Amino acid sequence: MTLQDTILALCDLPGPAGFEEPVAALCKKLLEPYVDQVTTDVLGNVIGVRRCGKKNAKKLLLDAHIDEVGLIITGHEDGFLRFSALGGVDARMLPASEIKVLTDPPVTGVIGVMPPHLLKGEESDKTIKTEDLFIDIGLDQEAAKKAVPLGTPAVFNTTPRVFGDGLICAKGLDDRVCFAALVRALELLRDKPLEVDLYILGSVQEELGTRGAKAAAFDIRPDWAIAVDVDYASSPDAREQWLKSIGGGAVISKGPILNRRLTDLAVALAQERGIKYQIGVEAGDTGTNARVINLTGAGVATALLDIPLRYMHSPVEVVSVHDAEATAQLLAAMAESLKGESADA
Repeated sequence: MTLQDTILALCDLPGPAGFEEPVAALCKKLLEPYVDQVTTDVLGNVIGVRRCGKKNAKKLLLDAHIDEVGLIITGHEDGFLRFSALGGVDARMLPASEIKVLTDPPVTGVIGVMPPHLLKGEESDKTIKTEDLFIDIGLDQEAAKKAVPLGTPAVFNTTPRVFGDGLICAKGLDDRVCFAALVRALELLRDKPLEVDLYILGSVQEELGTRGAKAAAFDIRPDWAIAVDVDYASSPDAREQWLKSIGGGAVISKGPILNRRLTDLAVALAQERGIKYQIGVEAGDTGTNARVINLTGAGVATALLDIPLRYMHSPVEVVSVHDAEATAQLLAAMAESLKGESADA
């Protein structure tokens, strides 16, 4: 399976935060050819281990979260479904969205809004709120209650597609494009000896507060870690200079919580091996799994790599396969380069 095919397959599956089982099953299958063992913990994290065979080897953890933002059904009103968000869902993009409600089998719905002809005065300028929206599944009240129990999760109902020069548009690219990059890195390392035990983590519930990575890192207790997530890419309506470029390569982030030695190694390897990269700056806790992994135990030397992504937390997120490949190449180079020396900054 090519990197592009892996990304498409992962994003085609539903896996909102707290309900990641379908995508976790595929993640486990993708890891199995490259690792010695794959397990799933009590939260649903998928953890693969490739042992180097050396006694008391240090541990390197590569992490990418596998959940996506979504919805959860909270009520029924005249056959329409009330809902709340799972993670950071922007209410502005919900009207006119097609929704897949994750019953068995799934139910398709749409989120509609009042036609503009019926709006009065200032109503057209009001901010849309999630609590004012409903999912229409085409059923009456009794049938809707029977078909969709309270607590049922839902996701955007979009089909992943390829367009332009190696671009992919899909829901869930945050952060499954990064997990695909981890799998690609394993493929690149397949016949290469390592001096570290390599742990691959497909973490859950990142969108609900980095919960999965916190538990998994506590269990693994790595010496080094590289969190891989997405970063904001530029678009015509978002011109801030700190936004990243689609096609600009892997983003190597620098910031106070990120280990300087690992970060400098990433930059040096990218330059040495001709891997396309760009620099990101994270002044705070990064908003990624790096913020909980680096505080595990007495502290973990943690780096952060990112893949530029447009339209984050929407049904039409966009990434470049070329950036994902650059990230995979850099991850593989870092795993090869780490030895048994100190992980201090």
